[in-house]
Amino acid sequence: MSDLARESAKREQPERKLEVPSAPRPIGRLTVVALAAAALAALGAAALFAQRQANDKYLLKSPGGIALSDFRGYEDWADISSSRTDDRLKVIVGNPTVINAFKSGIPGNGKPFPDGSMIAKLQWSQKKSTEAPFVVDVPDAFKEIFVMEKDSNKFAKSNGWGYAVFNYDAASDTYTPDPKALSDCGNACHTAVKAKDYVFHPYQKR
Repeated sequence: MSDLARESAKREQPERKLEVPSAPRPIGRLTVVALAAAALAALGAAALFAQRQANDKYLLKSPGGIALSDFRGYEDWADISSSRTDDRLKVIVGNPTVINAFKSGIPGNGKPFPDGSMIAKLQWSQKKSTEAPFVVDVPDAFKEIFVMEKDSNKFAKSNGWGYAVFNYDAASDTYTPDPKALSDCGNACHTAVKAKDYVFHPYQKR
């Protein structure tokens, strides 16, 4: 190839440029601070969520499979009755299904409580009032929730009622299922009131 041809070929080839990688941009101090704050916020939110999960009583189930979430809202249920033992003051409350059943005459009319009836017995330790001008016992620390619910199919072996106990620890503000509270744990006791469909307390006059 002649010198003239080689020179012509060089001119026809595109001019290649050597690309030099640019240096990475430095991360500013504010950007680092913002990233760190975001990471801390995410960790804090995760820890708070975990704590709420651990303290959420409505996630609990008894050993017999009764979920406390079935009784959600029991704090505002209507009173059925109250009772007292040597070491506990108790308030018995019921959901609308069981309250309506009481008001219709059950169990005095010989009919059983319908499925879906739920009763919760709220239990406190007791102390003498230091404020009343007379001798009176008043609730002290909250201790337990005793619950019972009617499901004729699920609890057929215990006459249609399932039972559970959830203990409360004031120091940690947490609830735990009582390990001995099987779904039939109250059946033997409540057999004494079989004629009243296994419910001790009547709906008290008010």
